[in-house]
Amino acid sequence: MVEAEAEVRKWGNSLGIIIPKETVKRENIREKEKIRFIIVRDSSALKETFGMVKGKWKKSARQIKDQARKELYND
Repeated sequence: MVEAEAEVRKWGNSLGIIIPKETVKRENIREKEKIRFIIVRDSSALKETFGMVKGKWKKSARQIKDQARKELYND
């Protein structure tokens, strides 16, 4: 599995993303090839969990896990 970041842009009446050139080369992606991808938004729960938490948890690990699941899968 490969992780890449892209910005969503207006494309006619739709929205689209552009796969970075480095990812296309590394994964040997070809035009009209079908691929699968997972959409993950930047989330405050993930930043709180893996970011700047330095010894002071305002929430329990379970609360953070539940919030992350909600933001990742229920939006």
